[in-house]
Amino acid sequence: MDIIVGPLVRWARAEWGALYATVRAALRRSGWRAIAMTLGAVLLTAVLYVVHQQSWGHDFVEDVGAVRADEPLWLALLRTPLSLFVPALDLPVWGALAQILIMFGIAEICLGRGLTLALAYAATVAGTLYARIGIAVGPGGPFGLPASDAQVLDTGPSAAVVGLAVYVAWRYRAYVTLALVIVAMAGEMLIKDNMAGKEHLAAIAVTLVLCALSALRQRRSGARSGTGSGAPPIQS
Repeated sequence: MDIIVGPLVRWARAEWGALYATVRAALRRSGWRAIAMTLGAVLLTAVLYVVHQQSWGHDFVEDVGAVRADEPLWLALLRTPLSLFVPALDLPVWGALAQILIMFGIAEICLGRGLTLALAYAATVAGTLYARIGIAVGPGGPFGLPASDAQVLDTGPSAAVVGLAVYVAWRYRAYVTLALVIVAMAGEMLIKDNMAGKEHLAAIAVTLVLCALSALRQRRSGARSGTGSGAPPIQS
């Protein structure tokens, strides 16, 4: 048994050790204050979900945070920041809340609040823009979408969660985890073949581009300072 467990433990430490140490240290040092933004996001998502369910609040949430591809692009982009916190009505809200609590919390600690919000927004906008491109392509291509998807509500927080998972895994060199996230999202698209799955892949693609740009910047910074290291830093 030790022959199997020993290598698994060593692999887990190599894969997640630095990430775990960073999160644990921040929570021990600051408690829930370390993820204050995340807790606010969870509360906002819960409130928007409850309000969306009410006859008096449904139209309000739709007007301020619901994004669909049949709307003008300027309006969709105006609603996109709040759309991160409007969960899809056909999925359990507890799933969206758990995703935000875990992934936004880890990212807030490991990346900082500003970068976390920027990455979440970039991933969500990528999904929003892809939906329009996919509908324009039509259902004939592998990345196209049927015209009926123009009426479908965007992915809510899930695209942001996927993008943050990819970036955090890259930053902390958890490359197996990074690969598993990509494979899982590709599998989702192949199995369900819906707009949400393809928007998740769009979010991954944009996040990988941002990872590459960050690595290039680190490499150039290292070259100027004489270190010659282009590896992404592991820091909170």
